[in-house]
Amino acid sequence: MNNKELAIRLVELVGGKSNVIKAGNCMTRLRLTVKDPSKVKAEEIKATEGVLGLVVDGNTYQIVLGPGKVKKVMDICADELGLPRDASEADWEANKESMKSMQKQSPFKAAIKTIADIFIPLIPAIIAAGLFNGFASLIGTLQGQGVLASEGFWHITQLLFGLLGSAFLGYFAIYTGINAAKQFGATEGLGGMIGAVSIGANIVAISTAFGLYDTETPLNSILTTGKGGIIGVILGVWILSKVEKYIRKSVPDVLDLILTPFLSLLITSVLFVFVIMPVTGFISDLLVQGLSVIINSPNPVVSVISGYLLAALFLPMVLLGLHHGLIPIYAIQLEVMGGVSLFPVLAMAGAGQVGAAIAIYIIAKRVNNRRMMKVITGALPAGFLGVGEPLIYGVTLPMFKPFITAGLGAGFGGAFVMLTKVLANAWGPSGLVAIPIMKPESMLNFFFGLLISYIAGFIITYFVIKNKDVEAV
Repeated sequence: MNNKELAIRLVELVGGKSNVIKAGNCMTRLRLTVKDPSKVKAEEIKATEGVLGLVVDGNTYQIVLGPGKVKKVMDICADELGLPRDASEADWEANKESMKSMQKQSPFKAAIKTIADIFIPLIPAIIAAGLFNGFASLIGTLQGQGVLASEGFWHITQLLFGLLGSAFLGYFAIYTGINAAKQFGATEGLGGMIGAVSIGANIVAISTAFGLYDTETPLNSILTTGKGGIIGVILGVWILSKVEKYIRKSVPDVLDLILTPFLSLLITSVLFVFVIMPVTGFISDLLVQGLSVIINSPNPVVSVISGYLLAALFLPMVLLGLHHGLIPIYAIQLEVMGGVSLFPVLAMAGAGQVGAAIAIYIIAKRVNNRRMMKVITGALPAGFLGVGEPLIYGVTLPMFKPFITAGLGAGFGGAFVMLTKVLANAWGPSGLVAIPIMKPESMLNFFFGLLISYIAGFIITYFVIKNKDVEAV
């Protein structure tokens, strides 16, 4: 079945074009929001060739197709079959269905989904910026060691890569503000301005004028540039959305274009600078200090235990969609520490799953389960590249036992990575492609962590999973 045939079949199985409110995709999943879930044939979708799994969230059906393929199928659905893209303006019916879907979620899960919707569109930029910064740092290290020339081609390359990396990460708060405004219904440009306020140079002057700035240790200031990080920006933009909507209802139509943005930004910015930034900064500092107890512990026993547990338990977090809630923690670490230590540890979960899948492939070959062999063959390349959902929903989770053994194997890699204090420049896919976004001094240890997770996941799965377990799927 080619991509067009698959797209046509999936649209048919979700009740046809008329039943689809909107369509979108992430790196591995086709997301179709439907009007009437009773018209969706979920079991037939799961059995369709090319489908690696199905996740149902309210009236949204997330069909796991794998990286690359999902984008092609989505383009066919939108451009040739006429499904409305998620990014288009929704009508009243779409808004009604969306609100119904949100009402079915717990407040915590709804908050996690909002965070995911803010940051998922930024992932390609986060990865690109991390790669550019990683290469710039590597070139700089090699120049310092005399391996590469400090002038000419390599000098310009290092400067260009550093420029490209900082073009996103240096203004991360602004991008966050814009996307948060999209989610909360505020004007996107004003949301970006809230983000820009948080990193503006005048923050230091304002803080000094009110005696809130610590000249000896700026990071300990009650108010300073970047205080509160993206947590503060998200909260600030949420308040902006409320203020803007209230003012827009109150001012005459003829003055709306002038007064609404001016007053909304003025009121929100005062609250943001003097209340939200200090409060969320205090919370962020506590969070970093709490993480430092386990992540940066000088005690190797604590590092090994915490690294093992974090990596071993990450797959269930991915399954529940809670992993998106870690993004603000990554961002805080990047702002405070200049690198992310939590992401490399959690990245081992995907590697443990790769090892488990290889073990299952060998057992499937022994019992002649060709269907499972085909699924693993299609999903393994994505797994090596750090996209684990095809393996989760196509292999390990349906069998369940390998889902557990993969986590147990991943824990060994997580323990090693934590013990050797691996640090990343950014976050993104967690496999081999993540090596370049590690700090130069951490690249080799991250690779060793992957190898340990591959091997441990393979060994534990191979000896736990029996022939009959693979024959039954």
